[in-house]
Amino acid sequence: MNLEAGSRILVTGSAGRFGRSLVWALAEAGHELIGIDNAPGTPSCCAATLPADLTDLGEAYQVMTRFRPAAVVHLAAIATPFSRTDALTYRVNTQLAFNVCEAASATGVERVVVASSPTVIGYGAPHGWTPARLPIDESHPVAPWHAYSLSKLVAEQVVATFARASTGTRFAAVRPCFVIAPEEWEGAPTQSGHTVRERLDDPKIAGVSLFNYLDARDASDLVLALLNRLPELDNGEVFFAGAADALAREPLAEVLPRIIPATAGHAAALTGTAPAFSSAKAERLLGWQAKRSWRTEIGEI
Repeated sequence: MNLEAGSRILVTGSAGRFGRSLVWALAEAGHELIGIDNAPGTPSCCAATLPADLTDLGEAYQVMTRFRPAAVVHLAAIATPFSRTDALTYRVNTQLAFNVCEAASATGVERVVVASSPTVIGYGAPHGWTPARLPIDESHPVAPWHAYSLSKLVAEQVVATFARASTGTRFAAVRPCFVIAPEEWEGAPTQSGHTVRERLDDPKIAGVSLFNYLDARDASDLVLALLNRLPELDNGEVFFAGAADALAREPLAEVLPRIIPATAGHAAALTGTAPAFSSAKAERLLGWQAKRSWRTEIGEI
């Protein structure tokens, strides 16, 4: 059952690289947007914007009761590993996820989508990491090794807990790959501080995260599809979302074993331009596929 046209949707983290594209996509779909972010930059298409400390449960309740949204998309977080202290990253990200889910469920929000991360898989671990298989899908074992990835796994468990307890609210979690905003195709720095071309030129940069990426507009299309389909899904589903290819000029079957030797036994399964993360579940259950790639956006072959 699709969200009715004109439904009010509250987006936390509305000024972020994902949030900015998302609010535009939801507004263009005919919905009323409420942006929640302590940072400036929330697009003008929002009917209202509000800075709020959602790590305070009381403020989370106030936001939900003030706006009474039909749906909530929770993107707000300390967004990258090691950008703040481990203790702060874990506390903020887990408290945000719990408070948003608690307040949304208690105030009768119909649909809630929470952003997680592919880092829950455990790649980049200092003592080595070996995939169980490639490509990686939602059934792959998780193995977080730093505060950020642990906080995202906890957020998924928060979603699962509320999904089991809820009698009305529908929940889901999304693991979007490395999100690239539209301006970053033009040369603006990505969240790692490197440009897209730098990530392509030096495979060691993107190789640590298995060359995963996703255009922010494609990520937004996925969230819209998920919000529409939530009533038809098992409550608490988790979805990977990534581009249909890898952020690499060479096939991953060739380049990935050079960057992460432990992947050699499985990398041969990644034929052609295939990525390391599978979005097949999102395609099967939501009818979603990424439309954009680095090849279409910066014109390189």
